[in-house]
Amino acid sequence: MKIVIPGGSGQVGQILARHFLARGDSVTVFSRHPRPAPWRVASWDGLTPGDWIADLEGSDVCINLTGRSVNCRYTAANRRSILESRIRSTLLLNEVIASLNHAPRLWVNASTATIYWHALDRAMDETDGELGGNEPGAPDTWNFSIDVAKGWEEAFFSTPTPRTRKVAIRSAMTFSPDRGGVFDAFLGVVRHGLGGRQGRGTQFVSWIHEADFCRAVDLLIACEKFDGVVNLASPSPLPNGELMRALRDAWGIRIGVPALGWMTEIGTWLMRTESELVLKSRRVVPGRLLAAGFQFLFPDWPAAARDLVARWRKGIGRSAMRLRRAARYHCHRSHHHESHYRDPGAARARHELQGLASGSGLAHASQQPRSGGRREAR
Repeated sequence: MKIVIPGGSGQVGQILARHFLARGDSVTVFSRHPRPAPWRVASWDGLTPGDWIADLEGSDVCINLTGRSVNCRYTAANRRSILESRIRSTLLLNEVIASLNHAPRLWVNASTATIYWHALDRAMDETDGELGGNEPGAPDTWNFSIDVAKGWEEAFFSTPTPRTRKVAIRSAMTFSPDRGGVFDAFLGVVRHGLGGRQGRGTQFVSWIHEADFCRAVDLLIACEKFDGVVNLASPSPLPNGELMRALRDAWGIRIGVPALGWMTEIGTWLMRTESELVLKSRRVVPGRLLAAGFQFLFPDWPAAARDLVARWRKGIGRSAMRLRRAARYHCHRSHHHESHYRDPGAARARHELQGLASGSGLAHASQQPRSGGRREAR
């Protein structure tokens, strides 16, 4: 298949691109800032037609993930960027796909599970779930996120595309062991001993393991009966306190300092993000997937957490090994000036370890002197 992923340079886009490439599909990612990748990357701005249209012509599937990250403070400028980056790119794709001679047979557009009500008492599926907005006492930031989600879906379904089936995926947080992803953020809190409940801890967390996310998208592609909105989430959302406890267990640490509501507000302000991302209750379930007989590989959080932690640790081990190899060659070159060897893994190793708040000291290990004047990663 020929698959095109506008806005596919983020975590979820990379998960899907790797998945499709591994099974032999042709993958093209549209990006505002193209970088080398194992798949084709085409430049686009999400605002105007361009050469990228040729990649959509004759494609089989379009998966649009375009949108400014919501991991920021909701200032007036950021709110405008969050909304417009989603609405304008979706309207542009509507215009282009409707005009193609050979349009993709399926267009999957990102949405979000945040669109549902702040639910503590019952689960929200596609049929009986109540859309949020103006809940009593809800902060303005919560209503903003819901308004964005509603506007995004409205823009998506606004233009008929007779030759292209449309599915809006109301996705929960997609957990993968990738550095910089949402799971990495949760695990970072646990590793530093701060992995207690956040706020009251009774708010529900909806999530999905990356393997199930990819398999669910595969089902949407294969099964023609899917159109409209589909929830992509594990069937087992759980309270924040239970999620953090299971993650501590998976990591092997018993203690996690809780963050009360006011502490969470201060912490997210210092991190330049919003408390809504952890304090709003998202109790979303995948009604349509379950009705279609979809079998989750990771329906429950404890098993998913153990898998993700093990793979996260394995990734750190590979990075440390590359850094040690790079450090050895650095030492060799410092003693043998005539050598012009450059280890091709050195730059990659340093890049991978930059920004890892692992608490293990690996990110700076190559700068720690040992006896004899040598420097080596430990």
